[in-house]
Amino acid sequence: MPKTILDLQQFRQTSSGGIKSDKGTQGIATLVNLNPKINAWYLLRVVWQGGSESSYHLENSQPRSQKLVLDSRYPSGLEILEGSARHPCDLFGGGPTNVLDQARESQVPYASLCQGRLFLRNPVKGHRTRLEAEAEFFRKQVWGGEKVAIMFHHLLEDSHRETAQIHSAGDEAGASVGGKTQDTPLPAIIDSTYANRVLTYTGLGLSVENIHPGASPGAWYSLSDSPGVYVSLIEPQLIDKTILDGHREIVNALDSVEASSLCYLVAFDLDRFELGYALGTEHPSVEWSEHIQPAMKDPKLPGPDGIGTISPLVATGLISPDSAMRTVATFTGGFKRMHGAFKYGELATKDHGSHYGFVENGVVFSKLQPGLATIFVLDDDSVQMKTWDAQDDRLLARVKYARQNGVPLVEFDDRSQSTVPGQLVNKWGPGNWSGSEDLKLRTIRAGAALQWNGKKRFLIYAVFSDATPSAMARVFQAYRCHYGMHLDMNALEHTYLAFYRRAGEQLFVDYLLQGMRVVDKTDSGGAVPRFLVYPDNRDFFFITQRNQ
Repeated sequence: MPKTILDLQQFRQTSSGGIKSDKGTQGIATLVNLNPKINAWYLLRVVWQGGSESSYHLENSQPRSQKLVLDSRYPSGLEILEGSARHPCDLFGGGPTNVLDQARESQVPYASLCQGRLFLRNPVKGHRTRLEAEAEFFRKQVWGGEKVAIMFHHLLEDSHRETAQIHSAGDEAGASVGGKTQDTPLPAIIDSTYANRVLTYTGLGLSVENIHPGASPGAWYSLSDSPGVYVSLIEPQLIDKTILDGHREIVNALDSVEASSLCYLVAFDLDRFELGYALGTEHPSVEWSEHIQPAMKDPKLPGPDGIGTISPLVATGLISPDSAMRTVATFTGGFKRMHGAFKYGELATKDHGSHYGFVENGVVFSKLQPGLATIFVLDDDSVQMKTWDAQDDRLLARVKYARQNGVPLVEFDDRSQSTVPGQLVNKWGPGNWSGSEDLKLRTIRAGAALQWNGKKRFLIYAVFSDATPSAMARVFQAYRCHYGMHLDMNALEHTYLAFYRRAGEQLFVDYLLQGMRVVDKTDSGGAVPRFLVYPDNRDFFFITQRNQ
């Protein structure tokens, strides 16, 4: 049967009570804590005498320390419990228009309520780039538009490719940090031929320490004035031959173009940083993907989870105010729903085509499907990556954020105690890697991985300037990642990473690749970054300073 977004929240807690406005009008309020374990999002439904009904998506600014309750002794609003303290929150008073409706009419993405203890999430229009708008037009408005869009991407093939000059390091080579202690990421395993070589490059937009006159391939360098953040560069052809020659049955040989294309990696020390995830204003959506086999679609349902809209919940495409000041970086999420399901292979024949699932602030928007590569954050803020299994559903009450995107690029093999490629890396259809099986489309691609160095864990975001999944898997193998997955592809806006530096009231924005600057809006003061300052139509991840 068709459902609502509320029906998908199996851990929700609901309470109701009588309310009264300043004018004496009475009504009933129903408060739903959408996931009490996470305690971040609430839905408030108000029904007044006379028939008017409204729903409000509320965000708790301090989910670890405060909780919202309805109390019959306080009919003009909610109470916020914070330890032994009780803070009254007048929502239904405020004159001719009550406080809640005033907040809604403000039309800001996050309207402050109750001295900033709560926010009302308001619908807003997310920004989209010209490239996205044109591709969307062809797909939806032009007959055969999906084929036109594929050809459009073929034209982009190799358009973002970058290479480096390789030369002798000499006596002035900068000192890398990778592998020196248990506190830094593991360097890549490279061919010994290149042990005393450096890469000179032009595209890197981040300022790193000790990198003059070039970067040692596969080594890590500290980001300037940013403890716990590291940058590394590599070309796949420099990787140790034993890695490049292994697992040939599941990894394609790299042609000369992708073998010599630069890869840029950023590692975040997870002892210092936390990971968050947020939906864009439009993507990923919850309806059926057009990519699935016709037999997998149930015509009685608006989407694979029984819902066709997230209403009355609101996706803002913007970091919430309580996280904004702690945010140090953002990067784009995964495939849109249009391509976020399987047309070929085993996963195409089960679970309605295995649509990619996603969770924000403990709220399930699309169910996490078994067999899919998943990055997720639990209620203790630990970051994990794995191929989701049906037994993992026991964790759902604790899942704060989650995003699925295809199948794994690499996994950790317990028997050999080494990183191995995913079984579908060279299977274009069954792996749903996008592009063309015949043309083996190379393009700019992004991926995420987890790496362990002893007890230290690092989240790695990587942009491959011109690659197929085979090159991505080889790079993550070389860096000894425990798990790696594909994110988005084809354009700078889809592989975007921005890093933020603050000096007093000033915000400075740096980009993993210099060309990513064109994605953001600008004003007289410089770049105005998506996700952090203005809403975007795409989903995204954000890195915040860990609360000590």
